Amino acid sequence: MQLTLDKASIIADKALAKARESKFRPMCVAVLDEGGHLKALKREDGASILRPQIAIGKAWGAVGMGESSRQLGERLKDRPAFLGALSTMSEGKVVPVAGGVLIMNNNEIIGAVGVTGGTSDEDELCAIEGIKAAGLSFKV
Repeated sequence: MQLTLDKASIIADKALAKARESKFRPMCVAVLDEGGHLKALKREDGASILRPQIAIGKAWGAVGMGESSRQLGERLKDRPAFLGALSTMSEGKVVPVAGGVLIMNNNEIIGAVGVTGGTSDEDELCAIEGIKAAGLSFKV
């Protein structure tokens, strides 16, 4: 199964709805397919100019490394040399903090969603809600 534009749009819309409901604002959501290609991006009015790059970086790191951005950040805490190498190899695209969640289908990675604008925990919560609303599973 591939991540469709319809599912990516649902993820983005529902993640933002969760953010509004919880008063986490202004937010930005990026949804990438399994190849790291952008499927959907929504940036709320008032979100700072770097929010799209941060959201994409959280999702890109997750899909690229096969683990959530939270797990990636935890793993790299004591490995600064690897973090530096990863940053260089990815041309600075990887953002290893919570908010990037893998989108799964039957234990297969079909994409990732990155959310930014709140705390890392709030971002991750919104990502998970978006994925669940699209009827897909996730991995954090």
